[in-house]
Amino acid sequence: MLTEPRLNILHVILSRGFAGSERSTAESCNQQCKHHNVTLIIKKNHRKNGISIVDNLDPSVKVEIVPVRILTQYFLNRLIRKSKANIIHAHLRRATRLIAKINPPAATVSTLHIGVNGPHFLQMDGLICNARWQIEAITGDYAGQTFKANNSVQSHRRLSGEEVFALRHSLGVEDHQLLIGAVGRYNASKAWDTLIKAFKQLDKPDLILLFFGSGSQEQELKQLASGDQRIRFIGYRSDIKDLYQTFDLAACPSRFEPLPRVMLEAMDAGIPVIASDTGGCKELIEDYGGYIFRTDDIDDLVRVLTSCTKRKLAAHKPDLSAHYVENANAAMEGFYRRLVESKQNKTPSQ
Repeated sequence: MLTEPRLNILHVILSRGFAGSERSTAESCNQQCKHHNVTLIIKKNHRKNGISIVDNLDPSVKVEIVPVRILTQYFLNRLIRKSKANIIHAHLRRATRLIAKINPPAATVSTLHIGVNGPHFLQMDGLICNARWQIEAITGDYAGQTFKANNSVQSHRRLSGEEVFALRHSLGVEDHQLLIGAVGRYNASKAWDTLIKAFKQLDKPDLILLFFGSGSQEQELKQLASGDQRIRFIGYRSDIKDLYQTFDLAACPSRFEPLPRVMLEAMDAGIPVIASDTGGCKELIEDYGGYIFRTDDIDDLVRVLTSCTKRKLAAHKPDLSAHYVENANAAMEGFYRRLVESKQNKTPSQ
């Protein structure tokens, strides 16, 4: 039986810490290294609050480091030549901009973790879109190929009732209380301020709101939540996939969101989700079910929260198999090969 040749895959992400984009990149690397030669290029100050993508990589993934600012492009170019990559996959704006400047002979692709927020994205041979709205937003001037990916999620094991009880107890949540979980960076785009303002209007003493994450708005959000003992900030947790299963409801009130991985992870855990009607949030609710409110509309969020917290909601676990990392990655590798073939044949991308 004929087998396709191994690829030399080079991923480039020049961010810090370990949030959604870094998690997605790590999962791709870890899946691809089972069948291909995979290298990940990161910048020297890749850690943020002690956390880094490198802590979550398979040992088979080769890691290379470039300087933070000075000579970044020079060393990145050297590593590209050294890697003899067939495909170079850039993540986020800075990596995409530098790859576009270098213009390597290998096929190039960028994931729209956000959107086409710079002309350099349109210089890539391919663009990977996680949401339908991203494809619709690409201008007709783009000459490369686009691919609608299913944002990957690794299905997590089901915890026993005893494990869930113990975790809730460790968080200070009693069995009779309803727990709303909020997971993600503390920044303005996540609209945690909208969630806090709406939550504080709910006169329900047995309702708990816990935030999991970190970010520049932490003190501002804590000040906004002050005076309500039902609201607590837990911080970053590496066991968040276990903790999803302690929630009664997961909230994603973002003002803008390409396609939120936290919603997929909550759904995988069987947890009902409430989300704003923006971008990828709306898309996931339409595709897989959940509860939706008008973006940044506090009154509408109060209305939906009131309805959702009248009683404990039934578990909600839709079929997410198209998003399972092995299936999502197999489709992505097929796109890689089309880009490589197009580059080798020097034919215009369709």
